[in-house]
Amino acid sequence: MVPHPQEKPAFHYDLQKERLALQKNKILRKIPDKTPGKLLAATWNLTNFGVQKRNAEDLALMAEIVSWFDFVAIQEIAEDLSHLRQLMAHLPQSYAVILSDIAGNDERAGFLYDREKVERLELAAEVAIAPSDQRFIRMKGVSGAFTGFDRNPYAVAFRAGAVDFTAACVHLYFGSNAYFDEDRRALEAYALARWADQRHKSPGAYSQNILVMGDFNLPIRDESSTVYQALKAKRLILPRHSTTMGSSLSGDKHYDQLAFHAGGMKTHYTGKSGVFDFDREPFFRSAWEVSPEYFNTTVRYHIADHRPLWAQFDC
Repeated sequence: MVPHPQEKPAFHYDLQKERLALQKNKILRKIPDKTPGKLLAATWNLTNFGVQKRNAEDLALMAEIVSWFDFVAIQEIAEDLSHLRQLMAHLPQSYAVILSDIAGNDERAGFLYDREKVERLELAAEVAIAPSDQRFIRMKGVSGAFTGFDRNPYAVAFRAGAVDFTAACVHLYFGSNAYFDEDRRALEAYALARWADQRHKSPGAYSQNILVMGDFNLPIRDESSTVYQALKAKRLILPRHSTTMGSSLSGDKHYDQLAFHAGGMKTHYTGKSGVFDFDREPFFRSAWEVSPEYFNTTVRYHIADHRPLWAQFDC
């Protein structure tokens, strides 16, 4: 992980003022309150988390957003967990975390969850494709051969209310925008979708309710993307959101998704989901008044260069 550069001059802000700005934007984006009988899930690439030198106020603002959700898949967690532990200190004591070990790009993946709503079950494993099955990971028009994930998705089983489910936290390979790197990404996406389909169909699976959450490095959410085609090939649903922008700060990339298998969690989906553009006005207003470039550098450094994406399920 390479940390984003800090803005110059250094930006200073009032924590309570910016917390209120986030809460205002939550209302504007119609993110539901946490409610009995509903699971409010989210995914958020926390961006070089533990590598960038975020301060205590930054971590408090990030915790404010996390606290709105019952269950959050998190990506780009560094080996150094000191920032994660500081973020946890800003959350209610009912929150817990479970993490993978480091893999590609020296990063971990995992889940933050509120134990008042969500119970962790026995299963915790990395998703891996046996060498004998790798020959089945192929797509028409996609070059190369699948030889494994750069960062194995991290799959953990949970229970919320009456619903048991297995959630896989994902950060697919990026590399570059070159066609061969996108083809490698598409093969990873297909391998993941195939795994989800097999788990849903298997009578011996820990749970047949499958969530696949995280940073797919999906450039655009339509058939022009081979990554999108790969995810859809095995009945994963990527729901349309109430917000039209993507999860990148620029809003033009649909990197982050919260997908579920058509045969399982679809029956629990309430139809409510969206991207939370925490960076909209009035958040960090005084940084925006300097210049758009200064504002974007400030947001990337202090918070993240990805926006959270959320969805609601009956439980």
